[in-house]
Amino acid sequence: MSAPGSTRWVAALPMYDLPELRPATDAWWAGLARHLDAAGIADVPEALTRPDDIAETWDDPRLLFGQGCGYPLTHAYRAHWQLVATPCYAAEGCQGAFYRSRLVVRADDPAAGLADLAGGVAAVNEAASHSGHIALRAAMQPHAGAGRPAFRDALLTGSHAASLAAVAEGRADVCAVDCVTYALLQQRAPRRLAGTRPLAWSPPAPGLPYIAGAAVDAAMLDAVRRALSAALADRVLAPAREALLIAGAEALTLPDYDRIHTLEADGAPAAF
Repeated sequence: MSAPGSTRWVAALPMYDLPELRPATDAWWAGLARHLDAAGIADVPEALTRPDDIAETWDDPRLLFGQGCGYPLTHAYRAHWQLVATPCYAAEGCQGAFYRSRLVVRADDPAAGLADLAGGVAAVNEAASHSGHIALRAAMQPHAGAGRPAFRDALLTGSHAASLAAVAEGRADVCAVDCVTYALLQQRAPRRLAGTRPLAWSPPAPGLPYIAGAAVDAAMLDAVRRALSAALADRVLAPAREALLIAGAEALTLPDYDRIHTLEADGAPAAF
C-alpha cells in the first residue's frame, strides 16, 4: 500500500511522553513503525514528532498515528481526527479502555472528602482537558451550592505536573490528574508527587485515543489498526509496553466518547 501522492506522514505520541519514559516511548514507536511498514504502508516516519506546540501535529491531516485527549476528539477535532483504537492501561483507576482521574490535595490537607474542598481553589492544566478539567468539575458537581460553583477560583497551569506543583506549594487546594499519568509518575518520577496525596476519584470516561489524520484513507486506516494489533502481540515490544503500562486496546467508537459531553453537562454547575 502506498501513501497517496507525495504525502510525508508524521507520528506523535505526546500524551504520556514523560522525559523519564522517552526511551520506552521511542522503542514502542520503533516497533509500531516496523509493523506499519509490514502492513504495506509506505513512508512510515522513523521517529516521533515532538513539537513545542501539540497543535502542530493535532492539526496535521498527515498524522499517520498519534494520541490525543478525549475532549478534543469530541469537540474541536471531531471532524478532523479518525479514531484508530483506545489503548488500555495497567494502572489503578483504569477498567478496560475507560479511566478515571485522581483528585489530589496537599499531603497535610485535613480534607476527608470532596465536600471539604468546596469554596477552595482548583489547579487546572487546561480548559480543553477532560482529565484535568471536566473530570474535576463532574466530581465536584454534587458539592456545588445552588447556583454557585464549587470553587471560588481556578488556576490554569498548563500541565498536570504544574498542577501538582501548585497544590504542593499551597497555591491551589486540589487538582485532577489522569490515573495513567499518576501511575507513571509513581513509578518513574515520584518526586513530582511529593507534598501531595490522592483524595478521591472522578467518574470514569473513555481513555485517551490513538488517532489518525484526515489524509489517512479507509484502506490505510484498516492497515494501521492491523499493525497496532500486531504490535500489541509482539513479544519483542513487551518491555516497552510494560514500561508504558500499555495492556492492550479496544475498538471504541465516537458515540462511546459522548460520555465526555454528558460529564461536561453534569459538571456545569461546578464551573469556576
